[in-house]
Amino acid sequence: MPPGAGPSSAGAGSASADDNDANRAPATSYGTNPAPTTPSPGMLAGVRVLDLGGIGPGPFATMMLADLGAEVIRLDPPTSIGQPMNPVLDRGKRSVTADFKTAEGIALAKAIAAGSDIVVEGFRPGAAERLGLGPDDLRALNPALVYGRITGYGQDGPKAQKAGHDLGYIASTGLLAQLGRADGPPQFPANLLGDFGGGGMLLVVGVLAGLTHARATGEGTVVDAAMVDGANLLYAMMHGFAAMGIWRHDARGRNLLDSGAPFYDVYPTADGRHLSVACIEPPFFAAFVRALDLEDDLPEPLGTLDHWNPQHWPALRALIAPAIAARSLAELDDLFTGVDACVEPVLTMAEAKHDEHNRARGLFATDAAGVDQPSPAPRFGGTSAPEPPRRAPQIGDDTAAVAAELSADRT
Repeated sequence: MPPGAGPSSAGAGSASADDNDANRAPATSYGTNPAPTTPSPGMLAGVRVLDLGGIGPGPFATMMLADLGAEVIRLDPPTSIGQPMNPVLDRGKRSVTADFKTAEGIALAKAIAAGSDIVVEGFRPGAAERLGLGPDDLRALNPALVYGRITGYGQDGPKAQKAGHDLGYIASTGLLAQLGRADGPPQFPANLLGDFGGGGMLLVVGVLAGLTHARATGEGTVVDAAMVDGANLLYAMMHGFAAMGIWRHDARGRNLLDSGAPFYDVYPTADGRHLSVACIEPPFFAAFVRALDLEDDLPEPLGTLDHWNPQHWPALRALIAPAIAARSLAELDDLFTGVDACVEPVLTMAEAKHDEHNRARGLFATDAAGVDQPSPAPRFGGTSAPEPPRRAPQIGDDTAAVAAELSADRT
């Protein structure tokens, strides 16, 4: 597992109260940080964020805030000097060393928080309070502060103090049981749903909502972003479908959008590759069927066929699967070029980086250190492509500069 890429531990309810370096990634060298460039101001220009450290969802959230133009100052223990930041999750940030086991380190964190708009922490509930860096401690210095907390199970409840990771969070919400095929075990999409989609991204929504409130009222707030809450929220549409009678929570792999429907699935091709098929709506389904020359073999005439009816799914799958399996991925790609059928080849990451559309959009970027990574998103004002991400610092690169700035602010 690459440095800093794992699911949260400190950010998921397993950090100790006085151990702010427990989750430091192993050392790997990415070289030294070049002189910073001056990027165009982003939407969050003028916003200062204090990141108290961690791995996974917290740094992902502050990466997004940095991408949007915020000044993000991340605190790291001095014992980690010489180790790398995550070259992607920590892009565009400043790194300051602070030892939370000393009064000086706590004082430094408080001094930065006093001039910040947002603080993000991912410790086990209660740990920040024991350090003297809890919401009450910092909001006493800065009443408008938005204090973002990211954990696995939340700040309260029977599991609040339980250690965990993404897989356990989505398991405990019922979400994991929904993922996979009917004839197999539950499957999970890496650590994307709990740590990132339901964790870091939800935290960004929360702190920006809090910032809007703070700027309107002068009152800060505490954001309790639990990964179980966020992962559960991602499943909202399916709960709606269940209420409408078109989804069954107890029928993994037998529903409309979970590989149950033959028109929303991934199929193997003749050359061992895969084709994604997502022709849900009637016009797209009709275009798909005609492109594969299957119209005459349908169980009913295309004009009257209700392809959403599960009774037709076995017969449709029996037509679609061999038609795709008989062709290579390149043949299928050519066949569906210019056809609005919601069909895409399943690309490898290397292929995705060279895809014509992805290149035109600038989906991937390379920073000054040559690190390949996703480009910042979203875009604003019709910009054709985002600016290249700013390279992550080395740990402690900005300690002296931030100390000088704090000293200047006091004079």
